[in-house]
Amino acid sequence: MKSIFDPETQREIRSRIGQLTPETRGQWGKMDAAQMLCHCTRGIKVPLGEFSLKPSWLRFIGRFFRSMATSDKPFGKNSPTAPEFIVADSRIFEEEKKNLLACLDKLAEGQSAIVFFNNGFFGPLTAAEWGQFLYKHTNHHLTQFGV
Repeated sequence: MKSIFDPETQREIRSRIGQLTPETRGQWGKMDAAQMLCHCTRGIKVPLGEFSLKPSWLRFIGRFFRSMATSDKPFGKNSPTAPEFIVADSRIFEEEKKNLLACLDKLAEGQSAIVFFNNGFFGPLTAAEWGQFLYKHTNHHLTQFGV
C-alpha cells in the first residue's frame, strides 16, 4: 500500500492535483473540485492536529473495519463521511488547491508530522497507518475527479 509520506507518492499526488481545474467534474458524488480539495485538506489536518471531529458513536463499530483504512481495496463510491468533512458551501478553487498543497508539504516531513493518532471512525492509527490511509483517501477523491 502506498503512503503519503513516500516522496514518489507525493510527486504523483501533486501532479494529479495539478491536472485539476475549477471546471473538472466528479464522476460521482455532489462535490465540485474546490469542495473536494477542501474535503481532502480537512482529512489531512486531523492527524496534523489542526482539525478536530466531534466524537461519534460510529467509532465503536469503525474499529471492526480498521483494516479497510490501509488495505489496497478502494473505498466505495459515495461512502459515508463525518459531518465535519462535508463541504457544501462554495469554495475558491485556487485557495483550496494551495491549502491542500501546504498540508502535503507538512506531510513531506515524514511520520513525525503526525501528532494526533485517533481516526474518528477507524480508531487509533499508527503514523505509518495514517500515511497509508491519507494516500488512500486522497487517491479516492482524485480518482473521483478523473485524475
